[in-house]
Amino acid sequence: MKIIIAGAGEVGFHLAKLLSYESQEITLIDQKKENLLFAETHLNDANAADADMFIGVTTMQAINLTSCFLAKQLGTKKTIARISNTEYIQSKNNLNFSSFGIDELISPESLASDEIDLVINQSEFNDTFEFENGALTTLGLVLSASAVLIGKTVAESANFFPENHFFPIAIKRNNKTIIPRGDTIFCIGDNVVFMTTKGGDDELCKLSGRESIDINNVMILGGSRIGRKVASNLSNNNFNVKLFEKNKEKAQILAEVLPESLIILGDGTNVELLDEENLNQMDAFISVTGNSETNIMSCLVAKSRGIKKTIALVDNMDYYKLSQSIGVDTLINKKLLAANSIFKYIRRGEVVAISQLSNMNAELLEFVVNDNSMICNKYIKDLKFPRAAIISGVIRDGKGLVVLGDFKILKNDRVVVCCEITVIKKIERFFYSE
Repeated sequence: MKIIIAGAGEVGFHLAKLLSYESQEITLIDQKKENLLFAETHLNDANAADADMFIGVTTMQAINLTSCFLAKQLGTKKTIARISNTEYIQSKNNLNFSSFGIDELISPESLASDEIDLVINQSEFNDTFEFENGALTTLGLVLSASAVLIGKTVAESANFFPENHFFPIAIKRNNKTIIPRGDTIFCIGDNVVFMTTKGGDDELCKLSGRESIDINNVMILGGSRIGRKVASNLSNNNFNVKLFEKNKEKAQILAEVLPESLIILGDGTNVELLDEENLNQMDAFISVTGNSETNIMSCLVAKSRGIKKTIALVDNMDYYKLSQSIGVDTLINKKLLAANSIFKYIRRGEVVAISQLSNMNAELLEFVVNDNSMICNKYIKDLKFPRAAIISGVIRDGKGLVVLGDFKILKNDRVVVCCEITVIKKIERFFYSE
């Protein structure tokens, strides 16, 4: 597959990095001038007429949309545009972007706000990701000395409950990513990601020694598109929301469009102001300003006031990789979310979803099994999966299943695999339609 990526920022760079494990022909171009002549010239230079896919991920929405239009006109088979206006996502069917040569739209802001909603609703955990509207959900946590799992093997942990609704799929230990097997022993300080079905969150709380966190009062710093969408979603779901915005004009607009939220005009980095607005009475603090350092420091202030759940938006990938040691409960990187969302359109083997586990060298891939898949009608125990990969769960007829070796994979099953990045290509072969 020949792929052209326009935009060598963090989204484009991360995509190119992921694709470095593949055999596709990748052309990465960077647009320094904001004009159509520049875009058209570079598309011609990159031989867009022969491209299978064009991906516009510059920081400028207009350039991405226009470049996709030009690429399609030149003969590119499929185009994907990164956009910043989340309303386009909600109205894409009515607006009929395909008639303009744009096949798919990706909004990092929309993806980030959805991720924050999910984290708030699974506030005891990190590394939260849903498959098939919650049929399977990943939940991550750090094991303390009081966790019942400490000293137990993965096989032993499966016997704690009559019906097992969770399964460990990845462990971060001493900066090393481990894909667990039955004889893997849980240790104090392990950051473990579990695949769960409904009820698995309650079981994990009991085994980890954690108490369920009841989130009612939420404070948001920053009235950006992400802050606005998160506030709207949460207030519409009966959360009490306070949102800080220091720009007067923007604050007035937010007050009009978010009648269920309390909009406070003021600088949310002012600790005295936060305290005046009862920061210590909040259950969750979400910082989504345009500055990563501000978001992290504000969350650390909130943490010092006893806030149960803190979430910071960060652009810097180095910060994101430090999510377990930086002191903030959850870090959100919208560019990484966007890159992973785009990546599923590039994968082979009927991939329908992808997510990268934060602070781990591991990917989650969801495949659809067809008649010609090598894995079809096979028992898991009979598959010769790479050591650095594990089948994490199966969705059958809309129901999520935690599966073991005696489970038989059938046609139309949606299989979720957790694997190290270096073995993705080997895993895809089990799902190819030859």
